[in-house]
Amino acid sequence: MQIHVFTIFPDMVGDFAGRSLLGRAAAEGRLDIRVHDLRSTTTDPHRSVDDAPYGGGAGMVLMPEPLFGAVEAVSPPRPLFLLGPGGRRFDQNMARELASLDGFSLLCGRYEGVDERVRTALVDGELSVGDYVLSGGEVAAMVVLEAVGRLVPGVMGNEASADDESFSDGLLEYPQYTRPAEFRGMAVPEVLRSGDHGRIARWRRAQALLRTARHRPDLLEARGGLTADDEALLAEFGLGVGPGEPPHVS
Repeated sequence: MQIHVFTIFPDMVGDFAGRSLLGRAAAEGRLDIRVHDLRSTTTDPHRSVDDAPYGGGAGMVLMPEPLFGAVEAVSPPRPLFLLGPGGRRFDQNMARELASLDGFSLLCGRYEGVDERVRTALVDGELSVGDYVLSGGEVAAMVVLEAVGRLVPGVMGNEASADDESFSDGLLEYPQYTRPAEFRGMAVPEVLRSGDHGRIARWRRAQALLRTARHRPDLLEARGGLTADDEALLAEFGLGVGPGEPPHVS
């Protein structure tokens, strides 16, 4: 899978893409992440990519010429997304959609934004990683690279890992434990030490439902609420979802 990123800070994004899971996937030939400097086609001595906005106002705006030039010089895989506040909210479902493609590209905004002609004539759409203000799109690009990259087949090694994580089924992930079995008086739930894999799977599902109902009820509402089977599963382990109750781990 090939992903291109356009930014005025190529070292920042490139260093991130070369480390940990993404770096290993690139070394194995599963991911091809290419980072391009938006200043690469500038011709003035200062390698300028921004200018003052027409009509006045604070800050600077990324100019169309260097952005069009950088993109057209490499003909990156499409779709090309501008990372900005006005786009579709990036979530796990969209990460899956992007992971199913052969490739896509990201354009990192900066300063007060980009010339509107970039938005209307260069990119194919816009992505937002949340309703808050960042200084530029680089951090957002890293979020997209991480979330999408780990879903590409073979990247995680254990393909089942992605299926068990938060948001994979519209739920938060169940609680996880490892050794020691008891730590400072806190014991690992008996069910996880039982060896009964069917019961463990049901317990984990019940805990995921409980945690989601307690902490992200909006996710549960988006799934249509608790089903009769969900209610029965919670009852099997004596779990309630009343307000203010702490999560059960028994």
